[in-house]
Amino acid sequence: MAMNLIKKTSEYKIFKRGDERFAVQDATGKPVNGEEKVKILLAEELITVTLPAAPVEEEVAEEAEQDEAVEAAAEDAGEADAAAPEEETTDA
Repeated sequence: MAMNLIKKTSEYKIFKRGDERFAVQDATGKPVNGEEKVKILLAEELITVTLPAAPVEEEVAEEAEQDEAVEAAAEDAGEADAAAPEEETTDA
């Protein structure tokens, strides 16, 4: 797989690989990976980063859990009212 030199600086070299991805090497020729590679490629405007879309299913599940919690709290409050003895007032 051939790699074409895209940019060379005193700190790193950027290559474009045969599969259209980028490779970055530091000044000593060792590969740079992870966040450091992403920072370099972003600074050179060779890539763009997009945030993943928030999954809709999780939001629906959270709302359902909140609804269940509210219903359970309402049921508990109703049971507490029914369990509390009613005070009888007597006229003496």
